[in-house]
Amino acid sequence: MTDREADGVDEALALFGRQPPKRERHRATAWEDARAVAARAGRSGRARIRRAALDQALGQVLAEPLAALTDLPSFDTSAMDGWAVAGPGPWEILGHDSILAGHGEPDILPDGVAVRIATGARVPRGATAVIRSEHSRTDPTGHLHARHAVGHGQDIRPRGQECRSGDQLLPAGSVVSPAVLGLAAAAGYDELPVVVRPRVDILVLGDELLTSGLPHDGLIRDALGPMLGPWLTALGGDVVATRRIGDDAEALFTAVSRSDADVVITTGGTAAGPVDHVHPVLHKAGAELLVDGVKVRPGHPMLLARLSPDKYLVGLPGNPLAAVSGLLTLAEPLLRGLAGRPAPAPRTRGVRDEVHGHPHDTRLVPVVHRSGRAVPLHYNGPAMLRGIAAAEGLAVVPPGGVRPGDPLDILDLPWSSSTEGCFT
Repeated sequence: MTDREADGVDEALALFGRQPPKRERHRATAWEDARAVAARAGRSGRARIRRAALDQALGQVLAEPLAALTDLPSFDTSAMDGWAVAGPGPWEILGHDSILAGHGEPDILPDGVAVRIATGARVPRGATAVIRSEHSRTDPTGHLHARHAVGHGQDIRPRGQECRSGDQLLPAGSVVSPAVLGLAAAAGYDELPVVVRPRVDILVLGDELLTSGLPHDGLIRDALGPMLGPWLTALGGDVVATRRIGDDAEALFTAVSRSDADVVITTGGTAAGPVDHVHPVLHKAGAELLVDGVKVRPGHPMLLARLSPDKYLVGLPGNPLAAVSGLLTLAEPLLRGLAGRPAPAPRTRGVRDEVHGHPHDTRLVPVVHRSGRAVPLHYNGPAMLRGIAAAEGLAVVPPGGVRPGDPLDILDLPWSSSTEGCFT
């Protein structure tokens, strides 16, 4: 924070009739360090756990390892429609009935005998193989013959082939996908232990914002209100509400102090202008500033504060792309930690075109992926959303910029084709 900005905060503190604190010259946090601070803050709390019915668990995160409650399969099972046979052939066909799935244990099958069996049915004791219907023939004497050599145990899924009771199927922190739901059901679960998603309160600040119609008379449309809720949901939050608050310090303090959410997200008001009230509100609330400005463009004046041991505030800049930068720099690692989600695997791609960098700060630039390269998009100014709306990720451009072919770390967007969909 510059001296001029500090003076602005002091003036804002006067709105509450409070003396400004003595402060040292502020230095913004490096981008990588800011993300690390946010991630540590998210991991520092104790995760809340609930048991969710399978039809309510999609998109949640496993709070405990998923251990099998039974052998899979739980009995020897036929993998095909055909014949269960015992011993070497040819085999005498036993009756006209079939062993069907869903029935109890069939009678023991003597050597030299075959019986019809359906896929998924319990294989009788004594059976040595299952012969597929298309691989068999019968002769006029009522005996079954195999068209190919029959191996011991062929087309039988033995008990415990996939897992044994007690085996760990998935680690804690796994996201519950549709396939995980199927596996859990097969393994005997009716409910899953999942991490409670962190509750998020969004406060959109500013007198100049319209919620409908065309901009006019110095008023502009609120672009962040419609965008932040779905984005934060995709990042693992449970958005409680999106509220709009004018440039009113007391109203902002009341909203922040009365919120029962785990994370409060504010937009705008993080600098030191005459109506930038976030810093003085945090001071009045006794908050601990964990990150106060980040060496990143756009989004330099973002911040992260601890309001109480289990409650945080992420202050996003008011410009739309700068707010997106704040989301992915501070909100994403914080929510990931609070939700118990694992960190995504690092992703790097060579850049197709030269990208100019800031002399000292990291840049986040919208990109698309073409032929294995990251292609920077235009319309990447702090107030612009046109570039990010078409993007598949944000490239992390180091100070000084990069040349064509240089590798860049990529922050994938939740809805891009390279990531799992997580709008749940």
